[in-house]
Amino acid sequence: MQSCVPAFLFLQPRIPPVLRTDSCVRDCVVHPPEEHVMALNILYTAHAKATGGRNGHTQTEDGQVSHDLSVPKAMGGPGKPNTTTPEDLFAAGYAACFGSACDFVAKSMLKLNPSNIEIHCDVGIGTREEGGFGLKVGLTARISGLSQADAEKLVAQAHQVCPYSNATRNNVEVTLKTEVV
Repeated sequence: MQSCVPAFLFLQPRIPPVLRTDSCVRDCVVHPPEEHVMALNILYTAHAKATGGRNGHTQTEDGQVSHDLSVPKAMGGPGKPNTTTPEDLFAAGYAACFGSACDFVAKSMLKLNPSNIEIHCDVGIGTREEGGFGLKVGLTARISGLSQADAEKLVAQAHQVCPYSNATRNNVEVTLKTEVV
């Protein structure tokens, strides 16, 4: 009898030797290269925990967000109903954050008044040639009440101020698309 092994088990990342450890590491802070460090005045901090990894549970400290997780069928997992993935959560957060950045840029910086801004975010996960896993993001801004030129300017500037865009810059490929509807 042949057993079926989920595909994600074959996709285990190669961990560079410098990151391997046999002991427990506590309070480790990983700093980006100096050219990517930004000064930051923290206004709000979200707190969340996850147990069981991709087949577990995650929730915020205040309990406002609480989700069971499951590896999707496309990655060889069970794809359980009524569950989500880290990529779903990232996509939802990025879409909301980018929408707020568009609102901010439209009103505060460009003095534009679009009648509606709708952000769609696709987050893909895959293996990297150098080992490990990586993400690719596609953001589509559907904007009404502006010309195509103004909408594109708005999206480009929002990409410069959005916290998610700043966090992913120079690390995650992000494709921007602007549609005037």
